[in-house]
Amino acid sequence: MRLQSFPVSSVLLPLLLLPLLGLCSGTSFPSNINIGGLFPTGSHEYEVFRFALAQHQDVPKLVPQVDMVDTGSSFAMTYAFCSQFSKGVYAIMGLYDRRTVNMLMSFCGSLHVCFVTPSFPVHTNNQFVLQLRPQLQEPLMALLERFEWTRFVYMYSSNSGLSVLQRILDTAAEHSWQVTSVNLDTLTEAGFIKLLADLDYKKDFQIIIDCELERLNSILNLRRNLKNYHYVLANLGFMDLNLTEFQKLGPNVTGFQLVNRSDPAVEKINQDWLDFDSKDLKLYTGALTYDGVSVMATAFQNLRRQRIDISRRGNAGECLANPPAPWGQGIDIQRALQQVRLEGLTGWVQFDERGHRTNYTLTVMELSHSGPRKIGFWNERRGYVNTNIYRPVVEEFHGLQNRTYVVTTILEAPYMMLKKNHEQLEGNDRYEGYCAELASEIAKHVGFVYRLELVGDGKYGARDAETKMWNGMVGELVYGKADVAVAPLTITLVREQVIDFTKPFMSLGISIMIKKPTKSKPGVFSFLDPLAYEIWMCIVFAYIGVSVVLFLVSRFSPYEWKEKEAPEHSNDFGIFNSLWFSLGAFMQQGCDISPRSLSGRIVGGVWWFFTLIIISSYTANLAAFLTVERMVSPIESAEDLAKQTEIAYGTLEGGSTKEFFRRSKIAVFEKMWSYMRSADPTVFVKNTNEGVIRVRKSKGKYAYLLESSMNEYIEQRKPCDTMKVGGNLDSKGYGVATPKGSPLRIPVNLAVLKLNEQAVLDKLKNKWWYDKGECGHKDSGRKDKTSALSLSNVAGVFYILIGGLGLAMLVALVEFCYKSRIESRRMKLIDAAMMSTRASGLGGENGRVVAHDFPKAGAQGLPCMGKAAGLGLSSTGM
Repeated sequence: MRLQSFPVSSVLLPLLLLPLLGLCSGTSFPSNINIGGLFPTGSHEYEVFRFALAQHQDVPKLVPQVDMVDTGSSFAMTYAFCSQFSKGVYAIMGLYDRRTVNMLMSFCGSLHVCFVTPSFPVHTNNQFVLQLRPQLQEPLMALLERFEWTRFVYMYSSNSGLSVLQRILDTAAEHSWQVTSVNLDTLTEAGFIKLLADLDYKKDFQIIIDCELERLNSILNLRRNLKNYHYVLANLGFMDLNLTEFQKLGPNVTGFQLVNRSDPAVEKINQDWLDFDSKDLKLYTGALTYDGVSVMATAFQNLRRQRIDISRRGNAGECLANPPAPWGQGIDIQRALQQVRLEGLTGWVQFDERGHRTNYTLTVMELSHSGPRKIGFWNERRGYVNTNIYRPVVEEFHGLQNRTYVVTTILEAPYMMLKKNHEQLEGNDRYEGYCAELASEIAKHVGFVYRLELVGDGKYGARDAETKMWNGMVGELVYGKADVAVAPLTITLVREQVIDFTKPFMSLGISIMIKKPTKSKPGVFSFLDPLAYEIWMCIVFAYIGVSVVLFLVSRFSPYEWKEKEAPEHSNDFGIFNSLWFSLGAFMQQGCDISPRSLSGRIVGGVWWFFTLIIISSYTANLAAFLTVERMVSPIESAEDLAKQTEIAYGTLEGGSTKEFFRRSKIAVFEKMWSYMRSADPTVFVKNTNEGVIRVRKSKGKYAYLLESSMNEYIEQRKPCDTMKVGGNLDSKGYGVATPKGSPLRIPVNLAVLKLNEQAVLDKLKNKWWYDKGECGHKDSGRKDKTSALSLSNVAGVFYILIGGLGLAMLVALVEFCYKSRIESRRMKLIDAAMMSTRASGLGGENGRVVAHDFPKAGAQGLPCMGKAAGLGLSSTGM
């Protein structure tokens, strides 16, 4: 058998060519790798992309092919993506928008082109999209479980928050959480302010905010009272926030930090960045971009070492082909990128089979007065690990002496006033008054330094009906502009919901102020005032009735009749004597006659008892009515105000008094509120001083409703023409206010209680209300005014005396004239009789009539005598 011979060259040639082919394949790996870039104009990530490429100059060299595009435009992104693909890029780094993310993933999956992005992560199984930003669903759920939140608000941006929202809602359904979701993209600035006010009203103090840094900073810049809230920031750049202003407000803010700034490698890169660009490399998205370039550089270096052919041949420019022609080497690049493991600026960088970050660690941060601090961390293996006992950030009491606290107040006499020489003074020395001294006493007992500041809008504090925002001193506390409010601030329910009050330092109530009416001088007959007009009329009728009854019973009773010398009977109690007896008894003077019968004595006894009670009552009231100049007030109570329309009445605009009437369910107050809110012109005033001036100038046609303490103070101020009428409409108190959760609340409250027990508060009130009053103490001067009577008080008595004397003289004159006329007529009759006697020769010597010769009166021929009498006289003379 013959063996077939082969040329040696035919056997050895393939063996000799294998190393050469391997060498050729190694040298065929491109030295320059075109890397695409899709960034919006002026983006920070583009600058970091350039910086990172400059830092990675190893072989192979990454060469950028960047297009600045509108990432929210599908057409622009499609054109830029296809343009870069036709230029032969091996991978693309860039940003996307929620409107273009699906388009990009579709192109990447169809063409097998890897897209590395620091943008918000999305749920996808597209392995060609590598997402550098870690997902926050699991860390956020772990934090909520740690804080044991069951009711909270989730504010999100449509770009990044939809996937987190879905996870929150799924968990809420399982655990019966109460979740309120708010899409920040649909809110205007005014709408967002109104939303925050609604949260205040509903007491939704636990809030998650999921949005980018720019919007997050603008939200926190509204300077809301962070002490009332607990914010959780669903963001990876806690240290990138503008925290300088917030940490002064004692906030309670928790968030996540991705970049470890204390890492030496991070510090070195940041220093190199400062040499490259004057701006600080502070945004975590910049760190993610840098790590993305590092991932690509590492992947291509690995491909080169593995001598894998990734050359671009044949299908460039077929981006929009139908069906699309995928790039064959894209799978190799995708695998190389997915298999990268490195320690980057954002921690450990590793991807799972879907292109998502895995095995990453997030630091949990909290904001305190001293700055951000670490309270724990989260990773996939251990979950949330607490490295500090969680509690809301509250400043300890021992640190109070190291701050100057802002005490907000309002100019309101006598609580807070400017001194006459305040322009020459500085700081707290410019002010005086009850609250100025109260603030000083509180600071002395607590031991802190404070600065008095007047509230900007000059209001006490109320919630705006439209914006739901608080104004006045309450707003200063709610929004963190002040630490304490020392002023006549009324403790109310709606205020207590957003701020804290101490125990009341003064108790009071709503009262009515009117212009003091002109003092009415006592009338001439003011001595009749102790008894009402009806009583006087009843006394007159009783006097007449008793006299008539006494007259009648005396006529009927046989014991009142007595015999005379003649066989006739007489009775002392005629009608005139009965009237005289009753009058004498009423005047307590008695009479020279008295009833003898039992019935007459009964009448006299009950009349004496009646007069005893009436005269005693009259005497008891007479002194007050004669010695006090009374002021006749048209209004005595709230009911009087409500049932009339002639006198207008109103309250302070934006105060607790107005709020009291608005919320009252009492019929009288509801009627008053209905009138006040519909009155034209308005009956509300901007401040108390305006209300007092309106009362004084309205000539009694305006009543002002205000706190009783202020009413009493103004009553003691010149021109002393106002007065408080009626009782208080309610009962309430003034308190010192602090923000919710303030470390000052407890020590200030204890200081107020101590000042009350030591009677310091009473001394302050007496000092500023009455000792410095200009109209005398509220009870002073009354004894002096009532100690002496003037002529006007008793003038009527003199008039009656003079009238009585004149009447008596007139009656005497009438009686004299009447009697004289009777006597004159009688004397004329006598003279006529004497003349007749002389004519008949019966006259006496010297014309005188002798008595025994004068006929009897019955025979004188008087007019009352008949004709027979005359005839008898004639017959006698015959």
